[in-house]
Amino acid sequence: SMPSEMLMKIFSYLDAVSLLCVGCVNRHFYHLANDNGIWLKIYSSCFQPKRTIWKMKSEQTETVSLGCAALHDRKPGYWKKEYIFKQIAAVKTRVMRLVKPVDPYTGLPCKNKEAMKASGLSWIIVLTDKNGKEHVMEKANLSFKDTSVTILWYSTNWPCLDILSTLKLFGVTPLLPDQSRGPSKNGPRRRSLIAEYHLANLTESSVAVGADKLVQLFSLNPGLLVGLWKEKNEIAFVMASLHYHQLLERSTLGSATVQYALPPNKPVLDDVDPEYGLHDYNLHLDMHGGSCTYLCGTFKSLFCRKGDIENGYLRLIVVNLKDNTKHLPLIGTVGLSWETDVFKGNVKDCYVMDVTLLDETGKPFWCFSAPVYMELSSRASSLYDYMGHIYTTDYADSEGKVCVELVWLEETKEYFIVNLVLYISTKKVNNWYGTNY
Repeated sequence: SMPSEMLMKIFSYLDAVSLLCVGCVNRHFYHLANDNGIWLKIYSSCFQPKRTIWKMKSEQTETVSLGCAALHDRKPGYWKKEYIFKQIAAVKTRVMRLVKPVDPYTGLPCKNKEAMKASGLSWIIVLTDKNGKEHVMEKANLSFKDTSVTILWYSTNWPCLDILSTLKLFGVTPLLPDQSRGPSKNGPRRRSLIAEYHLANLTESSVAVGADKLVQLFSLNPGLLVGLWKEKNEIAFVMASLHYHQLLERSTLGSATVQYALPPNKPVLDDVDPEYGLHDYNLHLDMHGGSCTYLCGTFKSLFCRKGDIENGYLRLIVVNLKDNTKHLPLIGTVGLSWETDVFKGNVKDCYVMDVTLLDETGKPFWCFSAPVYMELSSRASSLYDYMGHIYTTDYADSEGKVCVELVWLEETKEYFIVNLVLYISTKKVNNWYGTNY
């Protein structure tokens, strides 16, 4: 019942975020909150125009002259859109400036963490039950590594697993980032869909990674780990491993319903020859358990000859079983750390593997971050230098495979990597170079 003039007067005192929020109350408020006079004042206070297009009578003047072309020749909401677009462009400029310097070892931007902070980026998971109701989980712990970020969600209010149908992972950015304060979950935000997972028959359809006394871990591709309480078979926590390569784009440029599609690689004309094979590839490998790092290193000058192509894969040998000078120890007790509001634990023989494979130009060729586990092999060790059980770790996706062999040394209580081989899909290579292997 309040007159529109009074509401407009009240709205004129609001900042941009509050004005956007009040516009969501109802249709009447939405139209009033679109007023060009209010938004032009906000726009001009934030972005100084190159030339003056209106004249203020005094500092107390709160509305622009009615005869101003900037108001009358524009549709309602014009200056709101201009303000939002200008703010988004300013943030993108800051982010692009930060991601420009590249680390020569990883081939990735040096300041990923700073770029994410500048964009106000965070991540949420949305659980949808069989009735279509959404449950949003926001509280998360972040752990940053050289090439990835690990995100852990835990809560005392997880919905019952039996009624859930899907889990969606979103990147969330504030519509109007404010560098002076942290992003508010109550303000206007944009969602970018990163991945969607189906939770029906979770324990049967996903890979069991490991367990401790309290929880059992299940892996869902790509890069998601779900921890279930053993007693109740209910969700204890969810952990996501996200590789930095294309992370900002996937977390900001997608829509709430459609994932961001990565642009295809443009082949570089050089001496790539199927008869010659791949050459001068570099691998940056990080094995960690969230907070602890077990192995972090760079392997240079990897190559694959034509004779190493078999069953649709090109083979890159990183650590050779027969060359014990290249065998590597894992530092510390291997395990995946987890925690909730009350409990915490460590699942042994599980870890997160971050792989960053660079082509001969130093460009990221194959990148992933995923939880993996070590499995006891029935094969006895044939190496004279080591006496101990052999364990294997395998990872596979549509672009390639990683096969790792480790020996457990009981005397020193440590694992040694004695064999590490990457298998790259010929389809991936052909699409990358425009060749035909």
